[in-house]
Amino acid sequence: MEKLQQQSIIKVFGLNIRLTIICLLFCFINANVYSQTNKEKLQKDKKKLEAEIIYTNKLLNETKQTTKLSLNQLILLNTKITQRQELISIINDEVDSLNILIKQKTDSINTLNAILKTLKENYAKMICFAYKNRSSYDRMMFIFSAADFNQAYLRMLYLQQYSAYRKKQAEKITFTQQQINLKLSNLELKKAEMKILLNEQEKEKKSLSIEIAEKNKSITDLKLKQKELVKTIKEKENAAKKMQSMIEAIIAEEIKKATNKSGKVKTNTGISLTPTEIKLSADFAENKGKLPWPTENGIITSTFGEHQHPLFPDVKIKNDGIDISTNAGTNARAIFNGKVSGIISIPGSSNKAVIIRHGDYLSVYVNLSSVFVVVGETVKTKQNIGLIDSNDSKTELKFQIWYGSSRQNPQNWIAK
Repeated sequence: MEKLQQQSIIKVFGLNIRLTIICLLFCFINANVYSQTNKEKLQKDKKKLEAEIIYTNKLLNETKQTTKLSLNQLILLNTKITQRQELISIINDEVDSLNILIKQKTDSINTLNAILKTLKENYAKMICFAYKNRSSYDRMMFIFSAADFNQAYLRMLYLQQYSAYRKKQAEKITFTQQQINLKLSNLELKKAEMKILLNEQEKEKKSLSIEIAEKNKSITDLKLKQKELVKTIKEKENAAKKMQSMIEAIIAEEIKKATNKSGKVKTNTGISLTPTEIKLSADFAENKGKLPWPTENGIITSTFGEHQHPLFPDVKIKNDGIDISTNAGTNARAIFNGKVSGIISIPGSSNKAVIIRHGDYLSVYVNLSSVFVVVGETVKTKQNIGLIDSNDSKTELKFQIWYGSSRQNPQNWIAK
């Protein structure tokens, strides 16, 4: 009976060890899958930001070709600093994620080492027991000293199972040791990866410090020309207001012309549309967040809504859309299929604008030096509609999206 109890204990112990190893492997496989997914997302975001920083540097170098320090340089510097801060934030997230993974792997190794120690201790006891009962005579005496035939048969089974169990324990020890070696090797790789990330983090922080110093110097230098700058800002504000009034007038006229027309359906915006225009409008809405950029390359240097002027904190700037800085010689392109509903040209200025209607929606492209389309023309997605004007050492498209008479944030509509 005592030997049978030993047999049961061995079985239970073996099952517990197996379950522990299986649970450990399952947990860490899941953790690795999650960590890998998170890592891939962070690396994708990081590559995107690194590409944006390279492109911003390219635009900055273009503006620096002129000896005159411009407000655009300050805007681009601010943009690059924001990009750099976001990049450092992503690297910090990568470091945190890697720290968690390293801790998980260290805990896993410690747990496996504890299991290995227990396995070895129990295996040593089994070897000792086998040594003491190594002769055939001892085994035969153990079987024949049974009280009856059933007990003798159970004892014989016990010896057979004990031998098989001892073999399995040896295999478990080998397997557990292999798992520990594998995890130790993986841990070293993660530590090397951490070292690279920390060096990268330090490098980006130094770059950020240099850029902040450059920004502060630019602010100091520009403030020496405050009167000239304030005058220029006011002139540009007046021109922008005049252009915006003309845009709003054309949009209002579009709504008025399209209201209550026979054979058309009136939508939520108050505009009456044909079935084809309703479908176009629905297709446009369905592509929210996936629409192509109105330029082939570029970075957003001014966002939607009201915010502080980059040089004068007391001055508020209201943007009805977004500003996209790009290379000289870049064309503006339609973000979706539609029809040109308006072209604006301010006398005495090279600044032109194109308005394209997409059912209930309108897209507006401002600051064009020349226009390639005419009113009433049907345009396709990504079709070039005009050349973006280059002035004051910058090439910048002012871009807006409207839903009827309601302004939309273009960043919510174009692809990230």
